[in-house]
Amino acid sequence: RKRSRHLLMPLCRNIFLFLIALLSLLSSVTAADNNNNSNNPSARAAALVNPSATLPPSVDQLPQAQVLPAQTAAMSEVVKTGIPDWAKLLIGAGGIYASFLYYGSLQEDVFRYTTADGLQFKQAWFLQVLEALANVIVGFIGMQFSGPTKGLPLRMFGVSGAAQVSAKACTSLALANGLSFPVATLAKSGKMAPVMAGSLLLGGASYTVREYLQVAAIILGTAIVSMGKKKGGSTSSSTIGVFYIVMSLVLDGVTAGCQKRLKMETAQKGVKPKPYDFMFWTNLFMCLTAVVIAAGLGEIQTGRAFCQGNPEIWANIIKFSICSAVGQSFIFYTISNFDPLVLSTVTTTRKIFSVLLSIFLKGHSLSATGWSGILLACGGILSELEDKTKGKEKHVHKA
Repeated sequence: RKRSRHLLMPLCRNIFLFLIALLSLLSSVTAADNNNNSNNPSARAAALVNPSATLPPSVDQLPQAQVLPAQTAAMSEVVKTGIPDWAKLLIGAGGIYASFLYYGSLQEDVFRYTTADGLQFKQAWFLQVLEALANVIVGFIGMQFSGPTKGLPLRMFGVSGAAQVSAKACTSLALANGLSFPVATLAKSGKMAPVMAGSLLLGGASYTVREYLQVAAIILGTAIVSMGKKKGGSTSSSTIGVFYIVMSLVLDGVTAGCQKRLKMETAQKGVKPKPYDFMFWTNLFMCLTAVVIAAGLGEIQTGRAFCQGNPEIWANIIKFSICSAVGQSFIFYTISNFDPLVLSTVTTTRKIFSVLLSIFLKGHSLSATGWSGILLACGGILSELEDKTKGKEKHVHKA
């Protein structure tokens, strides 16, 4: 297992570096077109405010009414750049897969790393500082290509950024406190649970039986996986790790509310933010929030000392941060060329592959019960995706 991992990692790194170079070339080719031909930049950008952790940005709130404009923009860009749709999809989906599959692998390596003295990396807020900083740098560069937007509601960007980085930090803290990566990833796929609960209690919303069953399948499957480890495998998930992943889900719900409010305020101000505006400003406030909390907890000093004493983990953290920023750029590239459902399909299947790669490459031993939990949770995730597809088809027919 270790030998296969050592053979795969250099190959993944080489592919990833190639994709970075390819993205840079595409950015220079399409930046002007995306700036001049975006039919509704604010609607698309609002869907990308949440670039979440273990996983990529949530696409649950992507605007369903933008199907035809997005397709029109994509077709016009094909004419102008000469890049066919299949090649664009290969670039976008391939970039998202490569970036975030490697991102998840690196995140797991960071929190499973153990020194000769038995010490482990616990500075989750310090990690968020570095990840957000990488996104700020890439967002700033992208914003220079597309042109910055003036008059943005920065106060709501600050609130959204604070909620978002707190959710990501809680996910990292869950991993740092014993929750396995497959369990954390599957649990984060059940983020509709707190959204549904809040909507039922506060908004009087109603849901179909299928929607309840989908969320129940994800939650139950995750619970079965956490209890389905073989004897001799890694220790079971700690109570505090479960607490942190629940808090991360709650904060995802708060972030979703902030995104809606931010979208409303930008519409009221009559401004149309571009994707890299959102990437830069959201991550800037994420970085500032993480710096304040990390400094207050003393994690900047302890995290830096740990990394200096263990260069291997320092290299993993840097690559982890770069993967986050580059993966976010591939998401922007994909959403600017295709319908939001395409992005939803890519990110949803990416979660499943992340879980499977972690199990096979990181030594997670599952019993038959554990595998049944994997199948149940993945079934709930795919059913949710199919439900979105049907909803999209109904909308297109009505239009």
